[in-house]
Amino acid sequence: MKFGKEFKQQKVPEWTEAYMDYNGLKRILHKIQQFRQPEGPPTPMRVSQQLSLYRPFSGLDVKSSSEETKGDVEDQVIAVETVQNGDSREVYNTNFLLSPKEGEQSEIMFFEKLDVELNKVNTFYRDKVEEVIEEAASLNKQMNALIALRIKVKQPDINKCHIQRNVSMDSSSTESSESDLPNGEDTLGGSHPGEELQIEMISSNELTDSSGYPCENIHMDSKFDVERIHDACRNRMNSDKYESDPLDVLDRVRINNTLESPMSTIRSVLNDSKDKDLRFKKDELKEVEGQLKVVFIEFYRKLHLLKHYSYVNLLAFSKIMKKYDKIALRRAARSYMRTVDDSYIGSSDEVTLLLDRVEGTFIKYFSNSNHREGMKLLRPKRKREKHRVTFFSGFFSGCSIALLIAIILLIQARKVMTKEEHAIYVENVFPLYSLYAYIILHMLLYAANIYFWKHCRINYPFIFGFKQGTELSYQDVFLFSTGLAVLTLGTFLVHLHIKVDSVNSIYSKYTELVPLGLLIVFLAIFFCPFNILYKSSRVFLIRCLFRCICAPLYKVQLADFFLADQLTSQVQAMRCVEFYICYYGMRWYQKEQKCHNLDLYNVFYIIIAVIPYWLRFLQCVRRLFEEKDWAHLYNGSRYFLTIVAVVVRTVFELKMEKSWKVLALLSSIAAILFNTYWDIAIDWGLLQRKSTNMLLRNKLAVSHKYVYFVVMAMDVILRLAWLQLVLKFNIRALKGTAISTLFSSLEIFRRGVWMFFRLENEHLNNVGKYRAFKSVPLPFSYYEEDQDDKSKDE
Repeated sequence: MKFGKEFKQQKVPEWTEAYMDYNGLKRILHKIQQFRQPEGPPTPMRVSQQLSLYRPFSGLDVKSSSEETKGDVEDQVIAVETVQNGDSREVYNTNFLLSPKEGEQSEIMFFEKLDVELNKVNTFYRDKVEEVIEEAASLNKQMNALIALRIKVKQPDINKCHIQRNVSMDSSSTESSESDLPNGEDTLGGSHPGEELQIEMISSNELTDSSGYPCENIHMDSKFDVERIHDACRNRMNSDKYESDPLDVLDRVRINNTLESPMSTIRSVLNDSKDKDLRFKKDELKEVEGQLKVVFIEFYRKLHLLKHYSYVNLLAFSKIMKKYDKIALRRAARSYMRTVDDSYIGSSDEVTLLLDRVEGTFIKYFSNSNHREGMKLLRPKRKREKHRVTFFSGFFSGCSIALLIAIILLIQARKVMTKEEHAIYVENVFPLYSLYAYIILHMLLYAANIYFWKHCRINYPFIFGFKQGTELSYQDVFLFSTGLAVLTLGTFLVHLHIKVDSVNSIYSKYTELVPLGLLIVFLAIFFCPFNILYKSSRVFLIRCLFRCICAPLYKVQLADFFLADQLTSQVQAMRCVEFYICYYGMRWYQKEQKCHNLDLYNVFYIIIAVIPYWLRFLQCVRRLFEEKDWAHLYNGSRYFLTIVAVVVRTVFELKMEKSWKVLALLSSIAAILFNTYWDIAIDWGLLQRKSTNMLLRNKLAVSHKYVYFVVMAMDVILRLAWLQLVLKFNIRALKGTAISTLFSSLEIFRRGVWMFFRLENEHLNNVGKYRAFKSVPLPFSYYEEDQDDKSKDE
């Protein structure tokens, strides 16, 4: 693989613009090559290469550095100047020493652009390093509080023991390490680069008594053992080598109320307090350890990507300079690469030091000094594609097509739709199986979206918040959907065969239980507690679904409102669940009635259609109060208007009165116009007037612009399909529930298309702000320092 393609694949998608423009520099080199290429065939170059074989042998002796320097000075092509800008940062400027006639203007343009790229890369890398240094300083304080909390919870009788520090970790050392880090010192560890990271607050295995025995070997069951512990503590208190009480930090610490659970949200509303006091309980310690573990994993990932960013860009500069020397027949690579190596991105080692320190901290404090387990959490293995997934995907898709053909042939051969008794039965049973058709269609569209997201380099695992290594590929989703299709179609074929061809009445009692058995199997697969059938993804979906149902008690994340938007297109599927309850309830209690003849069924028929939009409305309300952004108010009003349209339209569908038809038509048109504008202009970010791409946006993930115009027109047309429920188009080829099934499938298809461009717009917003990491809340807050800062500001 050529380096250009490899370089593109190794880029962090959100940092694409911050990388060196390798292709742009290659285009300039192509112009230089065209200028230097002779008009005739390229035989003279080959002749010169052949003649070089007959020149005197230069020998194998290694030249001294002085001779190399002398040769470089004689053949010097460029001179790089370093200038300090207003921020005391280096800015590089290359002077082309040859005359324009010899060097040609393209070579001057090449080095001008090369300087721009080097300055850009240096600035971005320095800014990111400064960010991680500040984050490391805050993690120091978090670790101090965590270890003090561990002492308080696990060793409540040893509250007077003091800090043993190989490295000074108090507030003054934190500030000094933060300021001295650019000179080669680290933040999370000591002031010496080679020293192992230690945040040495006293814990159970670090205390020793006067005899030298560790406190973990001392049992507090006897009076003598308690006295030995207090003697050890007194020795520490009287020693000048140790500093103040490690538990003093707990007097300045509170637990951050992240509002990520219903109880925390309710407490914040009732108490009007963002933070809560420490309770010194084991469950509290466990929760804090879990939060800090996630913080360290994300911080380590950030450091790893920064190190990779530095390596890839340095390699790109080396490659492009080698190409320049080869094409322009110059010797400038060594001189310029010396400047690159001396620059900040080439010479700074803060990220490497922090990586070592974070590994040591995580292994020691979060994996019980188990190096293998710690690194397994810090560096999860990437998911590998398996051949069996591809094989079974093709196998199940073929079986699905065969079963569908068999069902169609059975219906035609037995003339099921022409016989009245069979036609009525199939029409009643059809909603029981259409539930799975909606789910399968949605899964297939999701698989297609994953394929195109990956093709367009849209970082969907980061946007959705998937745990690294657990995200499903499009092959996995396609396998799961085709497997479910085989199960559904096979069950329907057996059910239809027993009902139509069976002459023995013995089976008629059990025929009705076949769809119910399929539902039980489906729920068993979905809630299966064993580590099979993509457990991590199923748990993630269940958790998001639960957070949607509990809105607005949970803090709204992108995956939550994204799932709620998907549920708005599955209204008919949720009505099928209601039909399941009604169908089997009537079979056992009221066999003579139909579901739509029951008032209670009709009431829930309306309520179920409103639930997804109501959940989405509550999520908008929660985000409005948290983010103070009026856009969420407009978005919430959009869903409220849709709720009104759905209620009026459903009432008209049940009553079929002209007065309700007018109201349904007006409310539906208003909702369609509002929702269509929001889809295209807000969710997709299109129709921008000042965009470089007419009626689109400046940045596009899809290279073909006509795709966006086709999709906008398709969204308008499929939105207007809602009016079919009001105007009642006469489609002769379709009867009964087939019409509602068709238009529900079109709505799911529209939502699948919306899904791709909504995530594309979110990805491009992250690219514009260089957001490549999720923000993880810290568990502790130092409230005294915050109050001091406020008083100083006042």
